[in-house]
Amino acid sequence: MRHDGRPDKLVSVVVPCFNEAEVINATHARLRGVLSATGLDWEVIYIDDGSRDGTLELLRSIQTLDPQVRLIALSRNFGHQEAASAGLEAAAGDAVVLIDADLQDPPEYIPAMLERWRDGVDVVYGQRQARAGETYFKRASAGVFYRLMQQLSTTPIPVDTGDFRLMDSRVVDAVLAMPERDRFLRGMVAWAGFRQEALRYQRDPRFAGESKYPLRRMLRFAVDGLLSFSLVPLRLGVYLGLIASSLALLGILYSLVLRLFTDVWVPGWTLLFIAVLFLGGVQLLFLGIIGEYLGRVYWEVKRRPLYLVKERRGFPPSDSEVES
Repeated sequence: MRHDGRPDKLVSVVVPCFNEAEVINATHARLRGVLSATGLDWEVIYIDDGSRDGTLELLRSIQTLDPQVRLIALSRNFGHQEAASAGLEAAAGDAVVLIDADLQDPPEYIPAMLERWRDGVDVVYGQRQARAGETYFKRASAGVFYRLMQQLSTTPIPVDTGDFRLMDSRVVDAVLAMPERDRFLRGMVAWAGFRQEALRYQRDPRFAGESKYPLRRMLRFAVDGLLSFSLVPLRLGVYLGLIASSLALLGILYSLVLRLFTDVWVPGWTLLFIAVLFLGGVQLLFLGIIGEYLGRVYWEVKRRPLYLVKERRGFPPSDSEVES
């Protein structure tokens, strides 16, 4: 029994995968070793997000040999957050652990997360103390992103925290009830509330393969997080509009003083040129920001599914399947 009186039943581990053929066997071996030692019932749900390197074939083999493995193959590459959402939706556990397949987040921290969960914590999120094997630029840009989000977001999002976390089933249900298409799971979990605590850990170098988040995707992910949990970019337009209006008023007063009290009219076109460029740049910038928000509204009203599944293996038959 957990200390809060809720029985231990099942632990689900959700592992999104995209082109992880070089590491997936090692990942499963470590996950199996860690979970078997907990003494709890467990399942591992692998989600193949349209891999092109043989990952799906390896996952099929793993699932065939291990009855505690579930496999979901998506019809194409939908993205990490969508693949993770597919796994959360399929998880049957009372506690659900979300972890990447690259072994940068060590599975050996899962027992410590489970211990916090037994003590009544609803979300135990991994908070990185160090990021081994990553470039200075990536560490610095990640640090800036997390602290920027902390300042701008309407929901406090813990710094130096990725998607590696344990969630009680109540939190998973709350996250799955959120209908947005542009998923930023760490922000959505933070918004859900409940009792949340950090587990500080050392992040390992990537076991094998290449990072699935090059600079372009990192920037896109940062924009998703910022626009999903903050209206500050829109409010900046108001602030810059006030500043531009104040500067314009000063320019008008300056011109009037010259016209009424001197014989000198506004000399040259420099001031006018600067003003036109400044105001035009501000307008174009915030038209772009408004376009980003409007584009998100456009995707939301389409109501397309987050992902499409082409294959499911290892899951018990549903009630409808049994009845038919």
